[in-house]
Amino acid sequence: MAGLSQTQNKEIDLSTHSLPASARMGKLSLTMAWWAVCSAIFYIVVGASLALTYGAGNALIGMVLSVISYGLINACISRYAMRTGLSVALFSRILFGRLGASLATLIFFSTAIYYAVFEGSVIAVALHHLYPTLLYPVAALIVVLYSVPLVFGSVQHWLDKFNGVLLPFYLLGLLMALVLAVSQYGYQPQWLDFGPAMPPADGWWSCFTYYMGVWVLMMFTFDYARFGKPEDATYHGRFNFGMPFYLVTILLNGAAGIYLASSIPQDGPLSEVSVVMAILKLMGFWGLLFVWVTQTRINTANYYLATVNMQAFFGNLLGLHASRLVWAIVVGAVVYALMLADVFSYLLKALAYQGVFVVAWVGVALAHILTVGDHGAAADGAPGINRCGLGAWFCGVLLGFVLMEMAGFWQSLSAPLTFVVSMGVYALWQQRGRAGKTLQTAD
Repeated sequence: MAGLSQTQNKEIDLSTHSLPASARMGKLSLTMAWWAVCSAIFYIVVGASLALTYGAGNALIGMVLSVISYGLINACISRYAMRTGLSVALFSRILFGRLGASLATLIFFSTAIYYAVFEGSVIAVALHHLYPTLLYPVAALIVVLYSVPLVFGSVQHWLDKFNGVLLPFYLLGLLMALVLAVSQYGYQPQWLDFGPAMPPADGWWSCFTYYMGVWVLMMFTFDYARFGKPEDATYHGRFNFGMPFYLVTILLNGAAGIYLASSIPQDGPLSEVSVVMAILKLMGFWGLLFVWVTQTRINTANYYLATVNMQAFFGNLLGLHASRLVWAIVVGAVVYALMLADVFSYLLKALAYQGVFVVAWVGVALAHILTVGDHGAAADGAPGINRCGLGAWFCGVLLGFVLMEMAGFWQSLSAPLTFVVSMGVYALWQQRGRAGKTLQTAD
């Protein structure tokens, strides 16, 4: 399969064409490639941070609701991507027109780069901590230099095997961290009470909406699901991209994070770095190996998606065409520059605003799949601007930005109402458009 896919990829730029049947992957290969996304220190820290702020019970309820919503939406999105072979870039051309699609790919590849910066920095910090003579800039350069070549082989040729081999080590590492925490500090039965003494009654809602800020995983799903065979859609929709995947990604990692944070003494505020320091203190060199496995797996997805969407963005908007290898090197250079710059607070702010764009994108995408289906699923004849799609997208985004600047409960409605409004406006305009065409046909 690898040889055949290589031949196909030499003939077709996959960033600008729907994926042909000959380039699709088997169930196990795609599963191994996709499940790289389930491992990240980020998920562990988010679970612990939410429990610390809103209480462990509220955090777990928010995680369960997120597993359900992620599973349902991605089951729908993944099936569409498999049927059409479209990427996020190509599908966005249908939704928003060619110029609108450029904005979608810009947001997608920049978000993937931000996450690559965060996850790569964690490995570099761990290396520097365990081997102080290795300065952070050198450690960061090492991380980037080995990360970039990993995506040269694409999803079909290399990442499935690489991440498949590392998956057991990630699961064993997580299990070892929990066992060592119990062995060293004793079992902590109060971990389910971790957090404030009086957790807010609506804390579960805040936890649920927080996970909506990571809906870029829906875009990740779309770009991976296109590699699936349509005849495997039921398996992928129910298992690979469905709730079982998010049970591990959100609930297992989050619950482990709550337990570790409640058991291991922290030297400072809870963060990715403090969790990594605690893991290194607990596991030593094996902790570094666990961090490397975890972060390298997730970064294969971050680098790959940043590369293909940067390639689509510059090719579509500016007519700059180059191989994926060139764009992967560009992504690596940008990631390294950001890892050295003190811009983390700005990146977090940018991610919050970009998260609103992503939630609105998911709303429009879901409305299109449910109301239009596969009809007109060809990006080649897309107009420069699709006013219906762009209008619905920006209606949701504008409302989301306004609510983000408000306080209290209204702020927590930012992501949910962004999703509902963008989805509802797009569905309404599609219905009105069809009704208008019906009247014209009758006349």
